[in-house]
Amino acid sequence: MNSWAAKVLTLFPDMFPGPLGYSLAGKALMDELWSLDAIDIRCFAGDKHQTVDDTPFGGGPGMVMRPDVMDRALDEVMSDLGDLRLPVLYMSPRGAPLTQARVRSLSAGQGVIVVCGRYEGLDERVIEAWQMEEVSLGDYVLSGGELAALGLMDACVRLIPGVMGSDESPEEESFEQGLLEYPHYTRPRTWCNRNVPEVLLSGHHERVRAWRQARAEEITRERRPDLWDRFAQDRDPSRH
Repeated sequence: MNSWAAKVLTLFPDMFPGPLGYSLAGKALMDELWSLDAIDIRCFAGDKHQTVDDTPFGGGPGMVMRPDVMDRALDEVMSDLGDLRLPVLYMSPRGAPLTQARVRSLSAGQGVIVVCGRYEGLDERVIEAWQMEEVSLGDYVLSGGELAALGLMDACVRLIPGVMGSDESPEEESFEQGLLEYPHYTRPRTWCNRNVPEVLLSGHHERVRAWRQARAEEITRERRPDLWDRFAQDRDPSRH
């Protein structure tokens, strides 16, 4: 397997590739720079009704996805991969927040196995047994892991060599240097009585670079003080 591979375990395989079938990710999928396989978890249920969930021990609302069904699904995926071992990610609001650094690491690997939960989530035992890495896209709850999986895969795929138009284009994006990205402007020079900053029209590359750096720092400081504190700490380790 040469291309970056995404194996998604889901109750709704028809949700894939979804938006990943368009734009850069879609073209890269057609060009076989990466592959996507959506596996229906219900196919691994042990009864004619394809039951994948049950009531939680200890009571409480909702249903829990059965560990035996998920285990069979993961066994099948691993068997198909042969000697290749991919990280098993479980999209969960209690997971570690996904960062650009983790995206770069995953993108540089050979692919991912992404588990999409539904209902109240997975039985804890199968999470432990498969040593799943729980990943969150933010401090909010979705109806299931599919939308989060699409976001994670999009972030990874765009970093695969050959997917983006320029190898340099990711370098100045938000989070790549620990800062949010600086503002962008294009034609017309004046729009609704708002002008493009003069420095961007100067043709002076060093002044443009300094302006962009200053604006990136200003925006990060105002909007994401948590990121700014880390950036400032990395720039000056003596700060505490």
